Amino acid sequence: MAEQRDPLLLVVATGMRTYREYLLRSIGTRFRIHLFHVSEPTWEKEYISGWTVVPSTIDGPAMAEAAVKVHAQEPVAGVLCWDEGRIHATAYVAEAIGARNGDPAVIWRLRDKWQTRAALDAAGVSQPRSVAVKTLDEALKAAERVGYPAILKPRGLGASLGVVRVDDAGELRDRFAFSRDTKAPDPVVYSTDQPLLVEECVTGEEISVDALVQDGKVTPLYVARKVVGYPPYAEEIGHFVDAADPLLGDPALLQALQDTHTALGFLDGWTHTEFMLTDGGPRLIEVNGRLGGDMIPYLGMLATGVDPGLAAASAACGLAPDTHPVRRRVAAIRFFYVDEEDTTIGSVAFDEDALPAAIERAVAVATPGAVVSPPPKGTVWGRIAFAIAVADTAEECLRALDGAEAALTVTTG
Repeated sequence: MAEQRDPLLLVVATGMRTYREYLLRSIGTRFRIHLFHVSEPTWEKEYISGWTVVPSTIDGPAMAEAAVKVHAQEPVAGVLCWDEGRIHATAYVAEAIGARNGDPAVIWRLRDKWQTRAALDAAGVSQPRSVAVKTLDEALKAAERVGYPAILKPRGLGASLGVVRVDDAGELRDRFAFSRDTKAPDPVVYSTDQPLLVEECVTGEEISVDALVQDGKVTPLYVARKVVGYPPYAEEIGHFVDAADPLLGDPALLQALQDTHTALGFLDGWTHTEFMLTDGGPRLIEVNGRLGGDMIPYLGMLATGVDPGLAAASAACGLAPDTHPVRRRVAAIRFFYVDEEDTTIGSVAFDEDALPAAIERAVAVATPGAVVSPPPKGTVWGRIAFAIAVADTAEECLRALDGAEAALTVTTG
């Protein structure tokens, strides 16, 4: 438990323990954590100093009122949230108590991908052509403008939900409903007039950059190279993070990263930004005002030694974070899925004796009795297990992940 002299940080929600406990664990060593949650905390109690049960963690104004009460009892140094569906509501909390990153309009500009596109167009940032649409007819006309192949995507979801490639008008007709009808767990509503985007399909290697932003200056910490599967859908089935990735010093990428944040008005906090590395240079795909998902920050910590929890908490409180790498390794993650739709899980387990030495952890996610599907029906919530490898090279990580996959046994119920 942190000592009383440590800064008080307000954290909104936590997410699944499997994927986010490492953040609370680190933050709790140097900060006192007050948690806003919709129910009494359970596993989180080991790391927090207090909590408030709120009716909703997506109701920003209501949470802001609760935060003002906490702040009146003892000043809150900063506010932090890493859940995509709650970062906009959290901005109201930060605004109410005068903390950094307290501008709901800026966070909404990131969450609403059409607003992102408009702001970056005005600033001349390189990105795919994009048209907001509502109906199939509008989508067909938009695709004629941006050209085929095209990408259909909801304008406000995360985790590549609802994203699909279409190579011609026939495929667009067939897949339009998939993008239109895909929902997220959080009931955040974007424009009902034009809820979808039809975008130019740019090709190359897709990456993400997790970065700290302080007073408008962007400092990249980790570059993750994506492994995408289940075409024509865009399921992220793995990531590789190399502490010595040359992209961390690439002038074109660094300039694009800074120009993007400047155009969006994002001044303080942590962002997860996705680019496609094309023959003509990096082109912006999207920006998220939070730490990356899929345990990418954890991979970054394993590769570089830079602790994402402490760095993000420090930035939220206006403190100087420690971002000096102390390791030069490669870390990678692979997610596993079932083969058939609506599979009832009997058991998911790794043969620990068969796991390669480079496997840092191998975790079963699906529980007995769960009904899961592969993408596109399953997407992120269709994952049944994952493995993380750490080694000196990406090739060693790849071999280790192959070994973990061979050690995975799934039975159906």
